[in-house]
Amino acid sequence: MAAKKSKKSSEPEEAPKLFYIFYNQERWENWLRTLKEADWEGDPDSEDMPEGFRILDGLSDDITLAVIKIIRLYQNERFTVEEARTKIADVEAIVMGEVADEEVSEIIASMQISMMVLFTAAQKYLEADYPGATEVKNLVKDGRKVVDDDPEKALEFASSIGSAVINGASCCGKYVKDTDDPTLFDEWLVEVERIADAMKSLKDFDEVGGEAA
Repeated sequence: MAAKKSKKSSEPEEAPKLFYIFYNQERWENWLRTLKEADWEGDPDSEDMPEGFRILDGLSDDITLAVIKIIRLYQNERFTVEEARTKIADVEAIVMGEVADEEVSEIIASMQISMMVLFTAAQKYLEADYPGATEVKNLVKDGRKVVDDDPEKALEFASSIGSAVINGASCCGKYVKDTDDPTLFDEWLVEVERIADAMKSLKDFDEVGGEAA
């Protein structure tokens, strides 16, 4: 008698839950220690950016990539919306928290302000609160109009642009002004451009469980 074939379940396999460290205090402290030890003066005879500023730029990339990895995994249905919100809030609590070392706190202050648009845009996206791609140009104009008198409103516009970028809109290279005196809104647009770059570089990201960031 032929052996009976085992029945295969018609239900799709559930994606494995991830144990993935996107950002932790140790990683953050390592960056801060590196910034404190960095050379911020540079070689006066060289046109290269001083080491400290390069490291600070690398830290900004690192944080942005950590948040966008969470977004990508949410888009791949590896996280629920609540799980994604919680994980992004965890990263935000580390990055935006107070730093005891006064010298390092001053170094990262401007970066923390720039990161405000990253966290706000990510949460807006998770709430499905994002404008259409055709609205980006007008939002840039609106943000520039209000930034001096109402920075909170400017952040609202910038984070809406960021949420649109996470949802697939293009921005913001052509809107970023090459100036020695950028406004706060310009700084947020630079971070939105960083978000766009992260979305592109992580286009196929779908991490396997158990790996660390």
